[in-house]
Amino acid sequence: MLYRRFGRTNLQMPVFSCGGMRYQYKWQDTPLAEIPPDNQANLEATIRRSLELGINHIETARGYGSSERQLGVILPTLPREKLIIQTKVSPDQDPAAFTKNFEDSLARLKLSHVDLFSLHGINDAQTLEHAIGKDGRGGACLEAARKIQKRGLARHIGFSTHAPTPLILDAIRHEKDGGFDYINLHWYWIFQKNWPAIEEATRRDMGIFIISPADKGGKLYDPPAKLKALCAPLHPLVFNMLFCLARKEIHTLSLGAARPSDFDLQVSSLEYLPRAAELLPPTLARLDEAFAAAVPPELRDPFALHLPEWQNAPQQMNIPLMLWLRNLALAYDMKSYGEMRYNLLGNGGHWFPGLNAANAAAADLRAVGTSSGLGEQPLRAILKQTHEILGHASIKRLSQS
Repeated sequence: MLYRRFGRTNLQMPVFSCGGMRYQYKWQDTPLAEIPPDNQANLEATIRRSLELGINHIETARGYGSSERQLGVILPTLPREKLIIQTKVSPDQDPAAFTKNFEDSLARLKLSHVDLFSLHGINDAQTLEHAIGKDGRGGACLEAARKIQKRGLARHIGFSTHAPTPLILDAIRHEKDGGFDYINLHWYWIFQKNWPAIEEATRRDMGIFIISPADKGGKLYDPPAKLKALCAPLHPLVFNMLFCLARKEIHTLSLGAARPSDFDLQVSSLEYLPRAAELLPPTLARLDEAFAAAVPPELRDPFALHLPEWQNAPQQMNIPLMLWLRNLALAYDMKSYGEMRYNLLGNGGHWFPGLNAANAAAADLRAVGTSSGLGEQPLRAILKQTHEILGHASIKRLSQS
């Protein structure tokens, strides 16, 4: 295993982390007595396989259903000094409730402390305010987390986020109550918009953890044939791991294993890492060529168009995100991934906000068509096509299923 210094925490972090949201029994909190023995055995085998590979960072969250309780069966049996344990708790308008939730998490894990403690899901203005206090003046849940740290219950404090880049930058730059020591965020080949946040976090010597490069990064464990051909001789999942790890600013990638064998393909990317400078450019050139052939220039970067945020958009549609998913489907046949994400709109809360184009026909698109430069009728046609390609049954977040 390869290890990198996790920013100012000075932890030697494996470049893969064992994420805890796939191997648990249920997304609902479940008493241990109701956990099937085969599920618990699989979780414990997954953790042991992780450690065999040198992946000693075990990452979970208060919101991952039965995960913490199940980990609390095996973690106390392992050498604590060899483990890096992280859990996450969502910020609350009541810091006392936030603290109680953390104490409950620690009790479930049956540990005396965690090494990394994240404020989970600083995704919008409200969760940011709950984290850092009104107008960033300090207090609220970050202050509560630092008090937890002073009690010796957590070694380092960070945050996870699915927010727009400007809000992520606001959280990174917050300095009161000690600021944040590390960040969990999205960045991978298909989604590079958050690079300015990674650069800012690097300047502040924060640890940088990439969320879900296999699943949210494109369902790359089950890639379409076109994408496989474009990435050959690398598997698309291996390509994406190399793409991320070739940047020294990236310290670790979440590996969401559901079973022990799920580590194999992703960890195999390490053998190619010394050749990343040789392997990545021709692959990226093929991918760029396919993208340019499928997507007209004016639509290639929908996040750079003058499109309104979903709150201010007609029918509260998340138009940039929908156009991004459309591009991936057209260029790389990533329809399955696009369907998964597109149909989550409307059910994702602040984790994946806004609505899809189901009601685009009733939307007044005149202002948006003008500001984006696309024109009203072309934009309407694009949204209609997007819904025809990707719009199917409503999908819920895993934690709601």
